[in-house]
Amino acid sequence: MFIIEEELKKLPPKPGVYIMHDSKDEIIYVGKAISLRNRVRQYFQSSRNKGVKIEQMVTHIARFEYIVTDSELEALVLESNLIKEHRPKYNTMLKDDKSYPFIKVTLNETYPRVLFARRMKKDKCKYFGPYTSAGAVKDVIELVRRLFQVRSCSRVLPRDFGKERPCLYYHMGQCSAPCTGKVSKEEYRTHIDKVIRFLSGDFESTVEELTQKMQKAAEEMRFEDAAELRDLIQSVRRIGERQKITAYGEEDRDVIAAAMDESEDLRDQDAVVQVFFIRDGRMIGREHFFLKVARGDKREQVLSMFVRQYYSGTPFIPREIIVQKELEDTQLIEEWLSGLRGQKVHIKVPKKGTKEGLVELAARNAEMVLSKDRERIKREEGRTIGAVHEVEEWLSLPGIVRMEAFDISNISGFDSVGSMVVYEKGKPKRSDYRKFRIKSVQGPNDYASMEEVLTRRFTHTSSSAYDSFARLPDLILMDGGRGQVNIALKVLDELGLDVPVAGMVKDDHHRTRGLYYNNVEIPIDTSSEGFRLITRIQDEAHRFAIEYHRSLRSNGQVHSVLDDIPGIGDTRRKALMRKFRSAENIRDASLEELTETESMNRKSAETVYAFFHPANEGE
Repeated sequence: MFIIEEELKKLPPKPGVYIMHDSKDEIIYVGKAISLRNRVRQYFQSSRNKGVKIEQMVTHIARFEYIVTDSELEALVLESNLIKEHRPKYNTMLKDDKSYPFIKVTLNETYPRVLFARRMKKDKCKYFGPYTSAGAVKDVIELVRRLFQVRSCSRVLPRDFGKERPCLYYHMGQCSAPCTGKVSKEEYRTHIDKVIRFLSGDFESTVEELTQKMQKAAEEMRFEDAAELRDLIQSVRRIGERQKITAYGEEDRDVIAAAMDESEDLRDQDAVVQVFFIRDGRMIGREHFFLKVARGDKREQVLSMFVRQYYSGTPFIPREIIVQKELEDTQLIEEWLSGLRGQKVHIKVPKKGTKEGLVELAARNAEMVLSKDRERIKREEGRTIGAVHEVEEWLSLPGIVRMEAFDISNISGFDSVGSMVVYEKGKPKRSDYRKFRIKSVQGPNDYASMEEVLTRRFTHTSSSAYDSFARLPDLILMDGGRGQVNIALKVLDELGLDVPVAGMVKDDHHRTRGLYYNNVEIPIDTSSEGFRLITRIQDEAHRFAIEYHRSLRSNGQVHSVLDDIPGIGDTRRKALMRKFRSAENIRDASLEELTETESMNRKSAETVYAFFHPANEGE
């Protein structure tokens, strides 16, 4: 038994990370400390200055654990990793988990390439970015190929000289075909040098060179070539304009400001952080991020947590980070970021001048995003959490977080498969979806197949806390009414489990009309968000099962009973399925009905009929 008062006495006066658990043993908060003894004790001491979030959190702490580190810096890194891994309820959380693209020039190769990259590595290549739009990166790479004819293939040169013919890009004038061995390393390198200057922002020299070529083509009456060069010039200028906001000291820097919801709701509040990306003195883009912030959190706390979470996941860290407010632990965060970058990183709060203007601009943009998206966020919550609350009311079942839905697919008489989809807080949790190959049931028997799936799901054991099966659902949804629900209840009863089960009842048009729960069909408002959520879950379970079935079928891993009929090929099997829809209907069809099927003659119809009615053979 964990006695908090006794465990507090055992805390060491050393730096480290502390982890708070609730009564369900879920991690609800992760924090770092210079002295674990002093910091953790503060949570359980009477104080008027804890804030709403801390006071609320402390009431839910059932136990805590801690990890001792050698320094406060190590504690900061470990804290960031644990928050990202466990996403605790009471930590400020970055909702968006974005990955930003780069343009990569492979200078570690004899004949370098220009590629799209998601990560910046220490591999002797040159990276440009990050960019905020993958589409913009692809546009730039395409333009670079058209301008400088550099390769993008995966051939290893000079090893693969002359092994294959030049690719389509060569014939389109977008590659100089170094793979032929006719382009020297020195000549090709001049193209790469131009690429690097272009990606570094030297657009004018490229425009000047293209203009000279365009004028020469016009003078020689090569008007199609001149028009193509004119279009290239326009493309270069568009790229230049997109990156051409006034230079601010030819530095790499990020500008960060936050806007926070000031409503009186005492629960979680919304916050938006705006980031401006400035590279080589040019603003190349901006991005905003939504955060879940506890009531009472200050702006500097929000910015501090954002910086730590954001830069723990981004591959590029600029030399300078300009922020709206002084961060908590500024020096410690600077030390951590400097270690990640490999060079000194400065965090500054400007008080005047151009940099302060940038911060104000970022703050205004954050305010506009928050204002504009507040209604969208509320609508999204209505579609998810609000919809779950409606389901709770219909079933008189409070506290629903995790819902699991199951479906069986045995399309066209093929072997059966099962699906399990998971929704948490009204949103699909695709990482927890599971597929089942039915092992113990032969033929299309949905009830027996469902019994196998549920038995396997609820008898599965795993030592990993991250396994999809490690946590029981708060509600099981079956794709059907009384029969399917009773199968689930039977399995749960045999296993000694108490989990609510509801059936998603469909009408004659295969549309959801109500929920079957506790032996009663509960009608639901078809215009409500709860109804739409149930429909989405039902459709998703059905889609996931069918998708799995089709993938197995396309790989030849499932077998149709029609495959066993001698002399019936693929064309006739498809014709039979188009007309009769299932193997059962084919089995029940008369000889005349089979004969009337497209692509079937009397002999093939007799073969099919005899296969399903062996006692009638020879009649």
